[in-house]
Amino acid sequence: MVTVRDSLERARLLLQMGRPADAERELRGVLTEDPQHAGAHALLGLALVQQDRTDEALEESREGVRLAPDHYVPHYLSGQVHFQAGLVDEAVRAVVAGLALSPEHAPSWELLARVHMTRHDWPQMAETAGRGLGLDPQHAELASLLAIALVMLGQNERARAVAAQAVGNDPESALAHWAYGRAALAAGDPKTAAESFREVLRLDPGFDAARDLLVYALKQRNPVYRLLAKLRFRVGWRLLFLLPALPPVIAVFVISALLHWAAWVAESWTTLRLARAKATRLLFEGAAGRVSLLCLALPVAGAVMLGLGIGLGLDVLGTAGVATMALVTPVQEAVHTGSAAGRRILAVWAGALAVTIAVAVATSAFAPAILSLYAALATIWIAAGVRKIFRPRQAV
Repeated sequence: MVTVRDSLERARLLLQMGRPADAERELRGVLTEDPQHAGAHALLGLALVQQDRTDEALEESREGVRLAPDHYVPHYLSGQVHFQAGLVDEAVRAVVAGLALSPEHAPSWELLARVHMTRHDWPQMAETAGRGLGLDPQHAELASLLAIALVMLGQNERARAVAAQAVGNDPESALAHWAYGRAALAAGDPKTAAESFREVLRLDPGFDAARDLLVYALKQRNPVYRLLAKLRFRVGWRLLFLLPALPPVIAVFVISALLHWAAWVAESWTTLRLARAKATRLLFEGAAGRVSLLCLALPVAGAVMLGLGIGLGLDVLGTAGVATMALVTPVQEAVHTGSAAGRRILAVWAGALAVTIAVAVATSAFAPAILSLYAALATIWIAAGVRKIFRPRQAV
């Protein structure tokens, strides 16, 4: 016979699995038998808010607290509901009420730290996460949140040590690897940061902010790009006026774009190799392998076109071949952009460049072919602008 406790445990498991509708059915079954069950009302609020039914969720959450005002769990779950509904102040009040009843409840400290993170209150976030971690040193999420706060406070070495503790506590936590990547990036280790952000995307492909920081980490491995970034920071948009006057500046931009293209080709090879290997193929989505295969096929196809263009004396075909090789940059920039809107824009841009190259070959028009080449290589700066406008919501 299925007991109420069994149904509640099943509902909790369904919520952890991201199946709130199934959890709702389970909980409504419990409430049919016991309409005054505070825990069922509180969990139902969480199931409803995860289905964007905010008003119903808040009502159930309040009912859970009303039925058991002296128990910390309904207050904690009420904090979760309000936080996910975007009602930050109400979430704080609910969590504080729960902590007043049970100050040793580490998940409540985690939730409070997340609230401070949304407010960008880094000192409070660090203090709150530290207090919770003192209660439960093995809590990976609290360690991750503490590491993120320390990064934002400029305590990079301590942040890296705490993030390493988080990864050690739970190697399957996307947040732990995200925190370690942030700490490594802040400490000037873009190689380790890139590896961490790849792991984040393996564990949680929907963690969009990791895509943007993976791109940033890969760019930071490019010494010419780092030089340009420092120069751009110092002189800003006035750098554009130096281009006609100082041809060497143009050369620096070109070298940076070529090195970045080479980095994307290397990234494609690494991803494809891991996606095809027996030991690691299950760690990657099929789309990742297909995109990497495409980005390795483009240089080959472009090289064939270039060779034919040289052999047949067809300048347009040869130039189109180089432009085809350069398409690796816009394709990879699109795939590795965090926000869905940004990905769509850059995907359309990459498609438009491919169509332009095809039209140039069909009409023997040199200008579109060479312009497509320049535009493809320059996508690293175009994509940076798109990411600045379209930021993923969970970026920290």
